[in-house]
Amino acid sequence: MNQISVLLGLISLFVAMPSQAQTTKEMDMMALADKPGYVPSPTEEQLDIAFQRQPVFFRTTEQPGTVVVNTSERFLYLIEGNSRAIRYGVGVGRDGFQWAGVHHISRKGEWPDWTPPPEMIERQPYLPRFMAGGPGNPMGARALYIGSTVYRLHGTNQPQTIGHAVSSGCFRLVNPDIIDLYDRVPVGTKIVVQHAPVI
Repeated sequence: MNQISVLLGLISLFVAMPSQAQTTKEMDMMALADKPGYVPSPTEEQLDIAFQRQPVFFRTTEQPGTVVVNTSERFLYLIEGNSRAIRYGVGVGRDGFQWAGVHHISRKGEWPDWTPPPEMIERQPYLPRFMAGGPGNPMGARALYIGSTVYRLHGTNQPQTIGHAVSSGCFRLVNPDIIDLYDRVPVGTKIVVQHAPVI
């Protein structure tokens, strides 16, 4: 009986290990989420195939040109029509910073400056109060501002965070992808942020 108990204990330990490793990975990503001054190499910006920009089948009632962000999937879709979309891998808000809603892109900017809001400074006092736009800026190469909210679609200098929930509510893409999206999406574009049901 003791051997069976030991065996069951070992099995439960190994079964629990992936979720613990996943939690540790998310925590590591959060620690890297805002690393001002770091400039990623082109190799680092090559995402895993699952998160690379690609055309996909996507059934929706949204009009062509609409941007749909699915936070649980970690994907952004630019609707093309005829059940097609361009899919981009994104980093999303961590627990407590996720949100959903419908807005429009209110403005756009190239190599935007970064001024962390007071709430972020309070949580992360080591962050700079202001950082001019450029390759080492956490806002990345482009930003699309979402309505009158504090949230944006923007680039990142931490490409390894794509596919993870690490931000304070913004959606980050690798710089080549945000540049591509920026060129396709005009001011006024509808953006739908949604959570898929967890099954």
